[in-house]
Amino acid sequence: MDVVVIVVLVVGLALLFDFTNGFHDTANAMATPIATGALKPKVAVGLAAILNLVGAFLSTEVAKTISGGLIREGPGGVQITPTLILCGLIGAIVWNLITWLRGLPSSSSHALFGGLIGAAVVGAGFGSIDGGVLVSKILVPAVLAPITAGAVSYLATRIAYKVTRKRERDTFKRGQIFTSSLVSLAHGTNDAQKTMGVITLVLIAAGFQGGGSGPELWVIGACALAIALGTYSGGWRIIKTLGRDITDIEPAQGFAAESATTATILASTHLGFALSTTQVASGSVIGTGLGRKGATVKWSTAGKIAIGWLITIPASAVVAGVAALVAGLGPVGVIVDVVVALAVILGIFLWSRRSEARNSFHQPEPGQFVNPKKRKRKARA
Repeated sequence: MDVVVIVVLVVGLALLFDFTNGFHDTANAMATPIATGALKPKVAVGLAAILNLVGAFLSTEVAKTISGGLIREGPGGVQITPTLILCGLIGAIVWNLITWLRGLPSSSSHALFGGLIGAAVVGAGFGSIDGGVLVSKILVPAVLAPITAGAVSYLATRIAYKVTRKRERDTFKRGQIFTSSLVSLAHGTNDAQKTMGVITLVLIAAGFQGGGSGPELWVIGACALAIALGTYSGGWRIIKTLGRDITDIEPAQGFAAESATTATILASTHLGFALSTTQVASGSVIGTGLGRKGATVKWSTAGKIAIGWLITIPASAVVAGVAALVAGLGPVGVIVDVVVALAVILGIFLWSRRSEARNSFHQPEPGQFVNPKKRKRKARA
């Protein structure tokens, strides 16, 4: 199959992945302000979309980790073909949509890494993966970032409740507008770049761009727009999980969680760490649940999220690896991969619509995720 056709397919699928990344990760910034009523849902996702768009233009360090670090470069260039990159994207998109369907805040970033690794190993062998970059830039941040964010949000929550009186804590709602905006901006600086890195990688692999170069301006713009549109479409299933199903969140907790998330993401972006913003946000929410006296963390939900974190890279790698095996049959295999992937994507979308109709799932109202028992107590007061 002509390399230009493959490159066009990869760019299209990469932007589709970027779109799914946007609605999958909307909750990272906006679950807590929606949960506390600090922002109306549509205003929240609109603000997040704009700031994701802006953030995507602020840095390219993470993009360079993907395009020039994870996959080794040999004498003939990067050791992965455009077809294998296509298979990696198929693995990432399919796993992203499965976890979204389940309302599981898994990592879009790790789905992408797993997809690329699985396809590269099947098509080019284990030697095509730079183990040092994998460990230092991806696996170590995957472990340390959510723990760090959780610890910071725990301390911030304890301090917030120590230095403020109960009647003063609603003022944190105004602060949440600022901190959730910073999370969205930080998310754009980190997650949008991963797709930029993939598109740059395929352009280098196809010989359309020099090795070691960064993303072109049109790549940055297209990825920024795709993730912004995905963010604006909202990810209500995962917003519900982060906003209500881990712990009941009050404004002071939301402020603390968003501050911790922002600090962790921006520091990692500066260092070129391609971390999971979802893991960071989830760790922050858990930390703030532990930090507020009387709050409870729903460990069953936290456990499901943790399992999702552990299996995302291998699961997306397996899907991508199978796609790479099929693609090895030649042009017919590539066509089969694309057709099956589109059928799975359409099937998941139709199933989600059926699920929404059955469960009357709808966009949340401001403050909907607040514990109903607290509402009753407030009403009596």
